[in-house]
Amino acid sequence: MSGAFAIEGELTIYRAEELQAALGEALARDPALQIDLSHVTEFDGAGVQLLLAARKAAPRLAVVRPSPAVLEVFELLDLAGQFRSDA
Repeated sequence: MSGAFAIEGELTIYRAEELQAALGEALARDPALQIDLSHVTEFDGAGVQLLLAARKAAPRLAVVRPSPAVLEVFELLDLAGQFRSDA
């Protein structure tokens, strides 16, 4: 079973650098990482870019439990199918 990486609060441009470093370290340990987005309160284009870059680096990555904020952006940008999910 793969590990989990939870993101809480904003997944926005204001935290992109911080989250990119932490996510990169987690993916280096486990390329089949599950990213738990259940507690993401805001999600913007920088967050989308971060997730897409992570998926490109680790194709087995899965987004799990996306919050309503994440689901709204995924639906708007037609990205739900880009990530394996247990939504």
